[in-house]
Amino acid sequence: MKKIIFATAAFLFSAALFAQEALKSTEEEYYDFLSLQGIVERPTLGYRTLSDSEWKFIEETVNVLDENGNPLLDEEGNPVTTKVLPSHPWQNNNLGKKYTLWQSQNQGKNWFTRGYDHNIKCKVYGPEWFNSYNTAAPYGQNDGALWQGKGYNSSLTGGARFEMYGFEVTLKPQLSFSQNLSFEMMTSVYPNQYGYYWGYGLDAPQRFGDAAFWTFDWGDSEFRYTWRSFSLGAGTQALWLGPSQYNPILHSNNAPTYPKFDIGLRKTKVFLPFCNWYIGDIESRIWMGYLTESSFFDNNSSNDHNRINGFTFSYNPSFIPGLSFGVTKVCISKWNSFDIRYLNPFYDSNSGIGEEIGEDQKMSCYIDLIIPRVGLELYGELGLDDYLQGGWIEGLTRYPFDTLIWTAGLKKSITFSKKKNIYGEVIFEYSDMELARNKVSAKAAYCFNMHHQVTQGYTNKGQYIGSALANGGNSQTLSFSLIYPKGKSSILLQRANPDNTYSYINLNNENQTYKGFYIIGLENLHYFLPSFTIKTGIAYQHIVNSKYFTYDSENKVTSTETLHNAIINLTFAYNF
Repeated sequence: MKKIIFATAAFLFSAALFAQEALKSTEEEYYDFLSLQGIVERPTLGYRTLSDSEWKFIEETVNVLDENGNPLLDEEGNPVTTKVLPSHPWQNNNLGKKYTLWQSQNQGKNWFTRGYDHNIKCKVYGPEWFNSYNTAAPYGQNDGALWQGKGYNSSLTGGARFEMYGFEVTLKPQLSFSQNLSFEMMTSVYPNQYGYYWGYGLDAPQRFGDAAFWTFDWGDSEFRYTWRSFSLGAGTQALWLGPSQYNPILHSNNAPTYPKFDIGLRKTKVFLPFCNWYIGDIESRIWMGYLTESSFFDNNSSNDHNRINGFTFSYNPSFIPGLSFGVTKVCISKWNSFDIRYLNPFYDSNSGIGEEIGEDQKMSCYIDLIIPRVGLELYGELGLDDYLQGGWIEGLTRYPFDTLIWTAGLKKSITFSKKKNIYGEVIFEYSDMELARNKVSAKAAYCFNMHHQVTQGYTNKGQYIGSALANGGNSQTLSFSLIYPKGKSSILLQRANPDNTYSYINLNNENQTYKGFYIIGLENLHYFLPSFTIKTGIAYQHIVNSKYFTYDSENKVTSTETLHNAIINLTFAYNF
């Protein structure tokens, strides 16, 4: 009987204490909000996937009270205490649970076997059904394989995860549909008529063909083995690098997933040997992936696949608990270029120039500071394409902005009523992906996502791997959310230039030939049942110069077309 009681208690406690969530899901964003208040512990530093994103509540120690509401004392007169989960707005809602299917009585008899969990666990994801409609132009980002074109768009995700003896198996595919209605495009400079309108190396179609289509993507699926903090896996899980909320520079879940293999250390505490002095947390990962060209780029089947190699390292010093910083380097080359040098994080040459092999290297560094006592987070990320001419010292001295892009932001939690569990969250992010001034004056056809040696650019299946804005644009995004026991209501304001680089290089810059848009959006998520939510959203997008200015023979503006795009979203989700 005691074993039954123990197993039941462990089952319920495990289901309530841990949560493993998909990138940018409702649940993950909520846990991230709680981390501002020190209620949950962030499971990662700079490298995040579904498997790594296991959030854990920080338990509170409270006094046990007797029947009169007074502190209960032990035989020595000391207060009796217990640990409880902290109070939070959605504590009565089902945020998704990890269930212990079998509780082992033996958690390891030696140093090696104590390095993994001996229990068998399971978590069910979804199902989640997302729907959107764009009335005038394509719009959408950080949505996986889904292409949110003009018209109706939809995606369905769901799956399950099993863990046992260090092995993890996750199956969470995505099925999507795009009505893909026609709209007036600019002239493609690539062999396919739907291709991008400028550049020498970018697989980013303006439209994915001339008909509606379905897409199946394996999504957040993978096989993994973890021992203590050491982890290796193979699959297609989406990857998010750095602290940015909307526009991470090097990797997001904006594009379809791709097969990859990774190996490294999850977030782990580091102690100096002999003195056992805790010096902070580190996290590091190396990965290699298989990228694919879209069907709307060129007709050369021999160059359809690229190889991406990445290395990332992050550190959280013990003497500044809320601070973390890190660096990431990636290199893209052709898939058949299996050269061991690309696995070396210190390899820093573009030796592929003039060779058949071809390669493109990029790096970024970030810094992130969380101050839970005031509910504030400040973050920033710098990106650099290739390397500075003349070497690091000379290049930084002469012109450090040669291929530099950046994003920075803040998050702030606000307490409106602790008694009624009503809180607010403000997020502001500024992103600048434009080319440097020296590139403008030189009329160089350059942007962070393009490279003449890797003709598809920094994309997978026609969508950007990193920021959806990364092709020479800038944006400013401000959002406010009100979080309460039954849900969340948000307002978003955004202004952006999707590609100023095109204006700088190809058009008369004196006439301010920029394309831009602003968005005003409202979104509401409501828990109709503890496990069932409906999210609704509506936004207005005002697009100025949708095809950029055009000129006649006398250099007079002949077209300044403005589009008015209504964006409607509806999502149904159920958590088991």
